[in-house]
Amino acid sequence: MGLARSWLYVPGHRPDLVAKALAGPADAVVVDLEDSVPPAHKQRAREVAVETCGSRPEQVWVRVNGAGTDWSDDDAAALAGSGAAGLRVPKAEDPAAVAALAERTGLGLHLLIESARGLREAFDLAECHPLVAGVSPGETDLAADLRIRDRRELSWARSRIVAANRAAGLPSPIASVWTDLSDRAGLAEDSTAMRDAGFFGRSVIHPGQIDPVHHAFTPDRDEVEQARALLDALDVAGDSAAWVDDRGRFVDRAVVAGARWVIELADALDHSSNDHDEPAGARPGRSNS
Repeated sequence: MGLARSWLYVPGHRPDLVAKALAGPADAVVVDLEDSVPPAHKQRAREVAVETCGSRPEQVWVRVNGAGTDWSDDDAAALAGSGAAGLRVPKAEDPAAVAALAERTGLGLHLLIESARGLREAFDLAECHPLVAGVSPGETDLAADLRIRDRRELSWARSRIVAANRAAGLPSPIASVWTDLSDRAGLAEDSTAMRDAGFFGRSVIHPGQIDPVHHAFTPDRDEVEQARALLDALDVAGDSAAWVDDRGRFVDRAVVAGARWVIELADALDHSSNDHDEPAGARPGRSNS
């Protein structure tokens, strides 16, 4: 999944919007063949997706139509070998179906959990094929299926998905879309909370949501300086299993691992911002970061 912080959805049947998204600040662009595309325009959206993957494969993911729909087989056939960074798979529920899609397309798969059944299978879905690149919630559909009225009550479901990813050696999951386009303050606050709950990056549906999301998922200067100071203290403490640093903080290996993650993330994002040939939305792969 790389280090993409923002994943901008764009309707696939609108090549003008796809081009605009690719020229904008989003770390990764998701060309949508599913919810935002009317049935009459599915074929056109598929054609645009294939064309776009040929020109910007390192940045483009494609959300296909779910298994069992009238369009899923054609999506898989068209995108196999397309060079897309990967596919987003909605309503993932069946590990065998996911593994079959991976074999058919040869592409990394980002699975969206949008039902109670999918949530039950989250751990098996995360481990069902080496090309599974990540598992994330699709919270609007998931809340509806669970009959949850307040999405804050999905915290237990989010935690299960976080654990499923990490147990499978996958990156942290991507947070779901914030649907209130007018509430940037709410988006910023919620993105920070999702970061603290084990998520990295967020799906967005409007370019105006990108900046608050980038800010939430980029370590700030104080956080980076504290992490560097802690690692400097490690050089002084040597191989001690645990110690109290000069600021009175108890430090053990878990704390050190967290500090290293902050430094690695900050360095990678800084490098990415200065290297237009390698966008932050890199190709998928298993990682313990």
